[in-house]
Amino acid sequence: MGKQSFFSRFIPLRFRKSVPVVHHVVLNGAIGIGTALRPALTLKALDPLLERAFSRKGIAAVALSINSPGGSAVQSALIHSRIRDLAAEHKMPVLVFCEDVAASGGYWLACAGDEIYADESSVIGSIGVISAGFGFVEAIGKLGIERRVHTAGEAKSMLDPFRPERKEDVAHLEGLQSDVHQAFKALVKGRRAGRLAAPEEELFSGAFWSGRQALARGLVDGIGHLHQVLKQKFGEKVVVRTLSPPQGWGLRRLGFGAQVPDIAASAIEAIETRALWSRFGL
Repeated sequence: MGKQSFFSRFIPLRFRKSVPVVHHVVLNGAIGIGTALRPALTLKALDPLLERAFSRKGIAAVALSINSPGGSAVQSALIHSRIRDLAAEHKMPVLVFCEDVAASGGYWLACAGDEIYADESSVIGSIGVISAGFGFVEAIGKLGIERRVHTAGEAKSMLDPFRPERKEDVAHLEGLQSDVHQAFKALVKGRRAGRLAAPEEELFSGAFWSGRQALARGLVDGIGHLHQVLKQKFGEKVVVRTLSPPQGWGLRRLGFGAQVPDIAASAIEAIETRALWSRFGL
């Protein structure tokens, strides 16, 4: 072994020109909806991790693994925008790897990548907006329960699940959904310009597809896994460094160092999260 190769072992990887380094960030879970054991994907929680991923000099790219059934449209937009801002600031390519699901808000995040890859069985798409709930009008009547609501503002109790649904309330909700849907469509068309290969009525219907079906429609750029693709792009010597969340995050996941979560709220959030995943058979 020569002197150069011996001493090179003590040189940080990012300073070795012959060894490309890729920072890897995992985005796993529902967006904006969390539980006591699984925190939500929000910009506030992710920003320090994203800063670390992009700010280190000498790396070849940032890779994102995404496994999300969606959630909050606002948090999806905020996280996506932050990733794109950091990529532009540091002139850094972003490669996205979809795992089980990158649907709805999960696909919104995937569009932050310059290139998107998926497994052939990944669930991709669901470019739409949904609002779901229950109506308990007849149920409370049978139980002998009287509903009492007092408001200042005639629309304050809009879409109350214990009152009969009104056409004007539904029309108002559909108008909100249409605005969000238009923003989602504009983002996909902008980020995937020249690559979409199916009619808009099909792509933006809210339907979802397998990885291979998504590839045929131009929603992803290839079928492949993280290490496989990165070796093809940067060579066999590429080093993938998965960045961990800030220290202490694991304790917060279990509720230590924070207020004990409200049991009812946590249960509802868990149900909402479960419902998001179950839409895609998971």
